[in-house]
Amino acid sequence: MRRFFVSSGWILAATFLLVLVFIPLDPIISQRAQALPGSIVGFNKSITDFGTFRWMLYSTGLLAIAAYVAARVLTSYSYASRIKTAWRLLLYFFLTIGTASILVHLLKFVIGRARPELLIDLGAYSLTPFTGDNLYESFPSGHSAAAGSFFGAFMMLMPRFRFVFIGLAMVIGVSRVIVGAHYPSDVAAGLLLGTWTAMAFAFIFARSEWLFRFDMKGWPFPKNVPYSAS
Repeated sequence: MRRFFVSSGWILAATFLLVLVFIPLDPIISQRAQALPGSIVGFNKSITDFGTFRWMLYSTGLLAIAAYVAARVLTSYSYASRIKTAWRLLLYFFLTIGTASILVHLLKFVIGRARPELLIDLGAYSLTPFTGDNLYESFPSGHSAAAGSFFGAFMMLMPRFRFVFIGLAMVIGVSRVIVGAHYPSDVAAGLLLGTWTAMAFAFIFARSEWLFRFDMKGWPFPKNVPYSAS
């Protein structure tokens, strides 16, 4: 598990650095993003809710998961292996997305950062923890964490298309800034938190050789994909 702790350390460091970089720029970027042409803001409003945990688990996201599970199951040779593959894949997705949801909502509650709509009244750095009020739950971005965990899980399972999944997660994250729901630092933290949960459960599953195995560098790699595909 040494590789896991090293990777977790890098993600934590990246989160810390990105938050430090964005925090001074949060109010400026947020105001400029919201001042974009109406067509751009409207488009981002139409796609931003694809980043909800509800969408990931109960709507179109579930269909994407089911389609992937079905495709994997069809490649199994026996009935028993198909059943194992199906429930392990579903378990991986739901543990990844569910854990990201729990963590992000806990952090929101504890940190209590005011959302951009309160920028004029409270500024970009107002913290009011433990309120349970959505207006004070800006950091980290829940939509971004959902996107990071959902697309992060696919990235771990299909490393060949990692840049496609990274791009899709970032589209959701950027939309949260453009629609005025979050600051850039909220989005960066959410995306990395979600990605971390996908990676963490890949490590856990690889220890039992469920879906993943460790490659020569100790990194979890999907068992159905040749190493050369990385």
